[in-house]
Amino acid sequence: MEMVFPLYGIRFISINDNFDSDNLHGDTGGINVAFKYLVSEFYSRDLSIKYKSAKYVKFRRGEYQSKTCPYGYQKGGNGRMEPNEETAPNVRLIFELARDGRTPNEIVKVLFERHISTPAEYKAAHGYNGHDISRCYGIWQESSVIHILEDERYTGTYIIGKREVTEVGGHRVRMKDESQWIKIPDHHPAIISKELFDQVQAQRPRFKCPKKNARAYPLRGKVFCGCCRHAMPRTANRNHYFLCRHSKVNEAAPCHGLTVVEAELERMLYEILSKQAQVILNVADLANAGQLDIQLAKQAEYDKQIEGYLDQKRVLYEQLILKQITMEDYKIQKAAVDSELDRLREIHSNLKAQTAQMEMDEKTKSARTELAREVVGAGGLTAGLADTLIDRVYVYPNNQVEIVWKMKDFCTE
Repeated sequence: MEMVFPLYGIRFISINDNFDSDNLHGDTGGINVAFKYLVSEFYSRDLSIKYKSAKYVKFRRGEYQSKTCPYGYQKGGNGRMEPNEETAPNVRLIFELARDGRTPNEIVKVLFERHISTPAEYKAAHGYNGHDISRCYGIWQESSVIHILEDERYTGTYIIGKREVTEVGGHRVRMKDESQWIKIPDHHPAIISKELFDQVQAQRPRFKCPKKNARAYPLRGKVFCGCCRHAMPRTANRNHYFLCRHSKVNEAAPCHGLTVVEAELERMLYEILSKQAQVILNVADLANAGQLDIQLAKQAEYDKQIEGYLDQKRVLYEQLILKQITMEDYKIQKAAVDSELDRLREIHSNLKAQTAQMEMDEKTKSARTELAREVVGAGGLTAGLADTLIDRVYVYPNNQVEIVWKMKDFCTE
């Protein structure tokens, strides 16, 4: 069977047709491989479309496909979601508190005071260890509360198809427009009423995310609480400072109310870097002064000696060919030359390795010196210096700070 496209002059031959594959290899340089790849690509795309179409047909019929349920629900015997008797009351409490005007932080405080386990802690207590709960300490994240308040599934409406992959076989996804979402009302038993959900959405404040450039600062993403190990966000007011929000609701926590002024922290870090930079620039390494040149000179001398002994071997061979020496004399003298060559080559190999290490150390020292000059000339902590030298800064009570350096050799002398 043939498919001919006159406009482009292309002829496709069906794989089931009989044709000489050897001639195809020889005449076209393996075009059948490219053609098979093209067929496979079209097959994969077609299969993906069919699979997605079948999946969305099941979605529209209300067949539940997800393996996990949102907090407050569990899988029933028929595979559909049903309220979890232990956690569903917590979801109702969160919505009722929000309806009464409580902020997410105030809701977190109420949940902590009532000793209600976080979603991750609840899952871990029931055998699911997919989350790290070592830093929870029984305190909910505000983001978890916000996600619950925004989830329409608690009204019994199931939402599918929020995201889609950017390409077939890829893993990157993007959020689709809400008009393209599939919403199935009365899909499962509701935990809260639609009226309560709408009331909460109407009175919840909405904030626009500021531009990222406006939020750039040297220690962004590098300041952490030394007690609970959570990141310390930076306040948006004029006098910026970092604070531990995780323990804000726990007055008994050692890091409750822990703050550090951004300007003071940057000043302290730059002072440490500046002192170390001065040490690097002012202290001359006299022990290694000129050692690299001496090492290179030794290596060159042994190169000459090795070349001289190789010349001796060539002369001995010429003397043997010209019958100026006997075979016995040639073997004796050649063995002596080979023995000396082996000794010289071993010494030369060690010298070469030492020289390479010294050259690498010299490059590292030079780069560190240039970085020290940059620190001194900066006049303060910059984003570039922080990204190059600082990994994390852990803040503790009583103005104690622990710094994890990226370049350990810069700040250990």
